[in-house]
Amino acid sequence: MRTLRGPGRAVVVTGASAGVGRATALAFAARGDRVALLARGREGLAAAADEVQRAGGEALVVSVDMADAKAVEDAAQKVADAFGRIDVWVNNAFAGVFAPFTEITPDEFRRVTEVTYLGYVSGTRAALRHMLPRDRGTIVQVGSALAYRGVPLQSAYCGAKHAIQGFNESLRCELLHTGSRVRTTMVQLPAVNTPQFDWVADRMPGRARPVAPVYQPEVAARAIVHAAGHARRREYWVGGSTAATLIANAVVPGFLDRYLARTGFDAQQQGERDGGPGNLWSPADGPHGHDFGAHGRFDAEATDTSVQEWVSRNRARMGVGLLAGGLGAAVTAGLRRRSHA
Repeated sequence: MRTLRGPGRAVVVTGASAGVGRATALAFAARGDRVALLARGREGLAAAADEVQRAGGEALVVSVDMADAKAVEDAAQKVADAFGRIDVWVNNAFAGVFAPFTEITPDEFRRVTEVTYLGYVSGTRAALRHMLPRDRGTIVQVGSALAYRGVPLQSAYCGAKHAIQGFNESLRCELLHTGSRVRTTMVQLPAVNTPQFDWVADRMPGRARPVAPVYQPEVAARAIVHAAGHARRREYWVGGSTAATLIANAVVPGFLDRYLARTGFDAQQQGERDGGPGNLWSPADGPHGHDFGAHGRFDAEATDTSVQEWVSRNRARMGVGLLAGGLGAAVTAGLRRRSHA
């Protein structure tokens, strides 16, 4: 295997062949990092590697099914052998089924759980195996507003995201207890314009779509890259809709139950279902498929900015600014009182 030991950080991104993972890999590459791209889809991985290199990074492609714990361990070892270490590990890969719970088979529910939840567990375990001996490194768990607030038609995915939330909090406490310098943080995302809505297993009458407002994957990628460098924060919220959902769920969860019961079905469908390729059991881009890229079909309505995400990334700076402004106002008021004395 070719050794890639340049000056940038050694970063692993799972689910890197498309969507948020693809955008995140490019964001790290733009910083000059070396990026290991983990996913199943070979077409998407090859295209992602080419983009990473053109963006200024170095790419290592590792084809792996995140539901296979042994394969994930082997993938991590390949990365460590090639890069010399693992500095950042981003858990992002997932699978889902858009359907009422009673229409999801036990095997399908298990598969979503094994990829979306246990894949994060296996990825975290593999990362820690390489980070703990060095006593440094960062693990970023890519979450969702659905880690706190379940919605109809996504019971398997919501269950997995809730599980990741609890698992990550437990692990964070253990790392703090031992005084480890290995960090873990979680980034909770809003609805994002990714290709998942064209390949997710779908049993609804209409074609799956994200609940508005929709954000471009680059918004998520910026937050993930920032979190990787500022992992003392336990959690980042991306998008005003995420903040509003999590706050409302903490205050009036019963109201949200009834609201989503009325609106959640129609809000997640658009037009007629076209029976896309599906990627629950095999990658949607192979063996004779195509590269889906980072963006889905919602570019016309998706926004590439988020005021809330900027505030989340710059909270400390804003606090200093507000403090300085308050001190300045106090000094000015004091001088005015003296001049009138």
